[in-house]
Amino acid sequence: MEKRKNDWSILGFGCMRLPTKKGHIDMKETERELAYAIRHGINYFDTAYVYKGSEKALGILIEKNGWRDKIEIATKLPHYLIHSLENANKIFEEQLTRLHTDYIDNYLIHMLPDVHVFQKLVRMEVLKWLLEKKECGQIRRIGFSYHGNSDQFIKLLDAYDWDFCQVQYNYMDEYSQAGRIGVEYAANRGIPVIIMEPLRGGRLVNDLPPKAKEIFHKTSPRRSPAEWALRWLWNQSSVSVVLSGMNSMEMLKENIRIARSVKIGELTKSDAVLFQKIRKALNEKIKVPCTGCTYCQPCPAGVDIPGIFRCYNVCYTDNYFTGMREYLMCTTMRAKPSNASLCKKCGKCEKHCPQGIKIRNELNSVVKHMENPIYKIIAFVTKRMFR
Repeated sequence: MEKRKNDWSILGFGCMRLPTKKGHIDMKETERELAYAIRHGINYFDTAYVYKGSEKALGILIEKNGWRDKIEIATKLPHYLIHSLENANKIFEEQLTRLHTDYIDNYLIHMLPDVHVFQKLVRMEVLKWLLEKKECGQIRRIGFSYHGNSDQFIKLLDAYDWDFCQVQYNYMDEYSQAGRIGVEYAANRGIPVIIMEPLRGGRLVNDLPPKAKEIFHKTSPRRSPAEWALRWLWNQSSVSVVLSGMNSMEMLKENIRIARSVKIGELTKSDAVLFQKIRKALNEKIKVPCTGCTYCQPCPAGVDIPGIFRCYNVCYTDNYFTGMREYLMCTTMRAKPSNASLCKKCGKCEKHCPQGIKIRNELNSVVKHMENPIYKIIAFVTKRMFR
């Protein structure tokens, strides 16, 4: 299997959703799949402190099978649970115990929402603490995972000399989240990019509208929607590793087959047209025709208008739960919130919108649809967390 950066396999094993049986991780099936993955060249395994049972299961199997020298472990520091260096160190030591190891290859600050939160961590001396861990060999590389717009992503990249980063990226998020702009900016700075949500949690496979399925079905060469989505990512030299939550042997074997056959720059002009058609079919359900051009930015009140409309549209193209989760992560969990209800209705944005969107009215609709009582409770807790 091809390796692009740091001797990492281009296909990584996402361990958030390991195989389960009766509500618990199925250790026998997980062992079978991980063993197959390692035998066939996968060496990057991604987990996190908050993935229920994942670190512990991975650690047990690593020790049992003597895999430690054959793989790279990536896990994450939940900054949103950190209130002191003692607290951070306690979590880190717990992770080492769970994973049956004395070092972490790739340690990420989990879900870092913006540069302001990173600066808060610097003031808390968390970065200094991480560097001390790296100096003594307990951490080999320091990175971060991110959900949010490309502007904040680039600011985070410029805030520190990161060893790697992890972002949501797929053909539907080409111009949202960190987007192609952010991914290429990172790569141009020599920062390896790990991709999560390559299939948008499976929705680019399982929840495609009939029109999109028909387009794929009629396209030559005949490939599954999943294969087209993965090839779109591996076609780009900026992509170092694509994580996939492979919780079945069938999915694992198929993804390995694809990963072994891809080449940078292999997609043609007709393939690019194919993705344009698929995006159009998927976007027929969108509520607000925002292209993410950012001409409406910056908002005097700090409202992330393109990011808000993207999350709002996800409620209709994907599902409400996904849209709400992304709305919380991308607007509310920041040190400086950027949600729709901050709008002062000044109208400055509407003067610059090429699409002629009645932005103030649409933001009001977002408030009514998204900022319900449950949202307000979560927002209150989040504000206390980032205080």
